[in-house]
Amino acid sequence: MALVAVLLAAAVAILQFGLHKVPEGTVGVYYRGGALMKTIAAPGYHMQAPFITRFEAIQVNIQTDLVRDIPCGTNGGTVINFEKIEVVNRLDRSKVHDTIQNYGVNYDKTWIYDKIHHEINQFCSGRTLEEVYISQFDTVDEQLIAQLQKDCTEWNTGIEIISIRVTKPRIPDAIRSNFEAMEAEKTRLMVANQTQKVVLKEAETDKMKKIVQAQKRAEIS
Repeated sequence: MALVAVLLAAAVAILQFGLHKVPEGTVGVYYRGGALMKTIAAPGYHMQAPFITRFEAIQVNIQTDLVRDIPCGTNGGTVINFEKIEVVNRLDRSKVHDTIQNYGVNYDKTWIYDKIHHEINQFCSGRTLEEVYISQFDTVDEQLIAQLQKDCTEWNTGIEIISIRVTKPRIPDAIRSNFEAMEAEKTRLMVANQTQKVVLKEAETDKMKKIVQAQKRAEIS
């Protein structure tokens, strides 16, 4: 009876600590004695040796990494802050083992979070505040996608960069007020310019009408 009880307790322990679930959208990788095993588990229930093998779920469907609070300095010395950048990406299922072996389960820290910080600082340091905040802001996401994908492909990470969404950086209040005033003045000048064009066009049209009328009167005479 004692042996049966021991065997039963062992079976319960194996089930309790060995049975695990790999969620849909992920695959399972295993470590034994600190070494990454070659086994890649599909979604579903699986068994592992309790207390010996460690399991990690690795996401392989589309995911969004949110990178927050990225400070950077423009070439004029103004420090600004990008509050949020969203990176939509996906890890190639066939590259999971190599990626985890080379860069660990937190591979996205190296290739997405840290890279975004680096690339944003590179972008800012070579541009003026006006270029970063206004005239070239719409090119930031395209440049980030191109550079991140280039590095991920070059280092065979298996990461596909699908899209990047960048929010407007936070700049000092006094400078922002100046930019807003400049934009308001530009808008006022554009409206005035368009109004002037309309007035000139109307005057030209009126002049042409008078010329035509004068020609008709001359012909009649």
